[in-house]
Amino acid sequence: MLLIKCPWCGYRDQTEFSYGGEAHITRPTNSEEMTDAEWADYLFMRKNTKGKYREQWCHTAGCRQWFNAERDTVSYKFNNFYKPSDPKPGESE
Repeated sequence: MLLIKCPWCGYRDQTEFSYGGEAHITRPTNSEEMTDAEWADYLFMRKNTKGKYREQWCHTAGCRQWFNAERDTVSYKFNNFYKPSDPKPGESE
């Protein structure tokens, strides 16, 4: 069982959370001008990183807030938890 730290509620059991996929994906501003292949790339193509990976989580059984986490995909160890408005860990504003 994983312990996940909600930035608002603190550490909770993983059963309280829903995984939301890769973090920091920006929706294209020109979606009506994109080809089907470009739109499919935006919707479906994600990194498959071995090691440090930034992902979105929602505290669905708690405060229902979305936040980002940095996790090692090999060990499953979480390194950082941060609000979407916070800078990425290791990067200044």
